[in-house]
Amino acid sequence: MKFHTRKWVKPEDLNPNGTLFGGRLLQWIDEELGIYAIIQLEISRTVTKYMSEIDFVSSAKQGDIIEIGMDVIAFGNSSITLKCTVRNKLTHKIIIEIDKIVMVSLDEEGNPKKHGKTKVEYVKDRLKS
Repeated sequence: MKFHTRKWVKPEDLNPNGTLFGGRLLQWIDEELGIYAIIQLEISRTVTKYMSEIDFVSSAKQGDIIEIGMDVIAFGNSSITLKCTVRNKLTHKIIIEIDKIVMVSLDEEGNPKKHGKTKVEYVKDRLKS
């Protein structure tokens, strides 16, 4: 698992229990995976289609730093399927694992658009061609 992003839990990120609000965490996950999918597929109209079960197994409190990690599971014709793990950088506890997130590329009319990708690419690989 490659951890791409860190977030600092601030007062505005807390729920009434004083811990990280689940909706805020899901927003962060959706944004990070969206950015990753857009960069990988090179299509700016890439959106979240599906997320598998959401089960928060631990939390974070104000001042904690969390890390969002992701791996590519598969490429479809117009989609990329990812797995995500979020962990508390300070306590080393897993906060949530999402086994399957499907991001789909769309054309101007909102229909699935083929992307032609079959493997993860890095900027250095794209610069060689």
